[in-house]
Amino acid sequence: MKAILALEDGTVYGGEGFGARCTARGEVCFNTSMTGYQEILTDPSYKGQIVTMTYPLIGNYGVNVEDIESWQPHVGGLVIRELAPLHSNWRADEPLGDYLLRHGIPGIQGVDTRALTKRLRVRGALKGVISTEGIADEDALEQARSWHGLAGVDYVREVTHPNDFVWEDASSANFRLATAETTGNPRQVRDPLPPADIPIVAYDFGIKYNILRRLRQRGFQVRVVPAHTPAADALAHRPAGIFLSNGPGDPAALGYAVQAVRDLIPTGIPIFGICLGHQILGLAMGGRTFKLKFGHRGGNQPVKNLESGQVEITSQNHGFAVDPASLPPEIVVDRINLNDQTVEGMRHRQRPIFCVQYHPEASPGPHDTTSLFDQFRQTIEKS
Repeated sequence: MKAILALEDGTVYGGEGFGARCTARGEVCFNTSMTGYQEILTDPSYKGQIVTMTYPLIGNYGVNVEDIESWQPHVGGLVIRELAPLHSNWRADEPLGDYLLRHGIPGIQGVDTRALTKRLRVRGALKGVISTEGIADEDALEQARSWHGLAGVDYVREVTHPNDFVWEDASSANFRLATAETTGNPRQVRDPLPPADIPIVAYDFGIKYNILRRLRQRGFQVRVVPAHTPAADALAHRPAGIFLSNGPGDPAALGYAVQAVRDLIPTGIPIFGICLGHQILGLAMGGRTFKLKFGHRGGNQPVKNLESGQVEITSQNHGFAVDPASLPPEIVVDRINLNDQTVEGMRHRQRPIFCVQYHPEASPGPHDTTSLFDQFRQTIEKS
């Protein structure tokens, strides 16, 4: 089926459709990861966005049920250069096109994704429409221009779990490759998990499952609570620590979350935030946030630790950042992005509070920063 991608600046790309036969609006962005399209599709942080993959061949290893990052995919649409006609991987359960069809998400292939990415880098992230229904170019452009965008919109309420729950999943254990002759099924060879001896509360602003897996691997008993949970209700679970998750959209639109974190800060309970949780902490501690031109999305973002001098290659997905000039003196900016010098990490001078803008759970991406989960445990034990 024919498909189009229309941008608010008047640009229209034609291609071949796959996945669902429908029309979707969203902010068109790009991700530079070479692998991990399944984790990207199911990352709640992509709510309201149409993702362009810069790597030219997508879908070659299919989709499997073990690597999803949420209960369903959240992207508005997927833009790629070429869809692999065949998939081949021992863990695959279905092809990418079938997965998108089953979840009602449109895809377009045959797009010059290099040209599209260069346009987004120059113009910034643009509102767009992806359609596999054969609509006219003029209709698609009108829909793109009339879409409300991401700024000032609360997407967190659409992706957070409605009720709290304790995370206890066998998939939290790392699996090891082994021969089928000795094990029967390589998927079942998993490392044992440590006892869950430290209770924490994790605010679900759009939390990825691999974050929960990493926390469980460090011996945390994780109670996940909805994004709108007041501080008093979170404290009623008697947590030894508070975790603030990733999530979609504009942090400035989440007044309820900012207030909850502001109420938690004086308690002295250790707090660790990532991505949107990092931005919410920045707002709760008196700072401001702003929208980036085209955001950071990919598995190759260089971050410098200003205190150790170490450079980390990180996985990122965000379109907003904390303004360092707005932060009070008790907040230390301890990490910056080496591409544009934006804030990538902060810590409180007196309180056991720290946060990073990137994704240390790395799904997908490098594992340079998974030690931050160990640091969270050490902070709680010391506290």
